Amino acid sequence: MEYAGLAFQLMAAPALGVFLGGQLDRWVHISFPVFIWAVPLVFLIAMFVKIIKDTSRKK
Repeated sequence: MEYAGLAFQLMAAPALGVFLGGQLDRWVHISFPVFIWAVPLVFLIAMFVKIIKDTSRKK
């Protein structure tokens, strides 16, 4: 039951990252969409680090 919301989190984090990245790209006025790629990638890396820490064996 502890990991029931994991699938939703894995879908919501990149979606939120794409939205925030698009907003940052519009705010900064960059011709190439840098933030729309970088922000979701950072969110995914953070999610996987959290998953690994949560599921690793505790000593």
